[in-house]
Amino acid sequence: MIPGIEGDPRVYLNGEFTPLSQAKISVLDRGFIFGDGIYEVVPVYGRKPFRMAQHLARLERSLAAIRIPNPHTVRQWQDLVGKLIEASDAQDQLVYLQLTRGVARRDHAFPAQVVPTVFGMSSPFARPSAQARRDGVKTVSMPDERWLHCEIKSTSLLGNVLARQFAADRDVPEVVMFRDGHLSEGSSSNVWVVKDGRLLAPLKDNLILEGIRYGFIEDMAVARGIQLEMRPISRAEVDAADELMLSSATKEILPVVSLDGKPVGDGRPGPVYARLREGYDEAIARL
Repeated sequence: MIPGIEGDPRVYLNGEFTPLSQAKISVLDRGFIFGDGIYEVVPVYGRKPFRMAQHLARLERSLAAIRIPNPHTVRQWQDLVGKLIEASDAQDQLVYLQLTRGVARRDHAFPAQVVPTVFGMSSPFARPSAQARRDGVKTVSMPDERWLHCEIKSTSLLGNVLARQFAADRDVPEVVMFRDGHLSEGSSSNVWVVKDGRLLAPLKDNLILEGIRYGFIEDMAVARGIQLEMRPISRAEVDAADELMLSSATKEILPVVSLDGKPVGDGRPGPVYARLREGYDEAIARL
């Protein structure tokens, strides 16, 4: 029995589907020893994957960044995701894909001729509640103390785990992090700022993970005539924001109504959020 997981769902591991309770890896797998791997999470609505091409493109970028050869073609990944969706009864799902460098003698340097470990599973997707979408969420701030390659969707997530626990200890769902006085991101979210009707986003560089929703929100802003600026955003600008928002596969897009106990804007979700939320729901409906 695994806490938080009902039943014994079928998962994929190295070419085979098996009950989760029977899926095993070597203790010498470099993902277990070093966190030497990458992952992706593909949201599924009504049993249809959402922006899967973009997720697979980021998976390829992350693999290339840490020099793990991609063991599958795009079509093979698509087929695998389809089989994982079929293995679940849920209409809305989160498909999790993870690759590690594989099993080898413990040594920090990359081993030669090692076969990557490939794991995949799907779980029911509990979408953000109607109340969270309507009323917004609270957040707290903290320094961004993670490494300098946040653009890689690495399984080495201890910094993110500690940031998420910082939020949990304060009974809020997310943190807003700052590095050298400028906005970076949340523990598992991109953060968006609105001022005077303009949508502001941190630069897509090595200090943030470019969420798949980053490009999606960029497209929606253009389609809805919302002015978008991607540039360094100071702490003072965040504190003076009219609106703040979070985006991720699991959060979709959510309004932030409080930061460190102080209201954001007038303490209610704002008009830019409402327009982007509408666009998000329309995109899901078109699947």
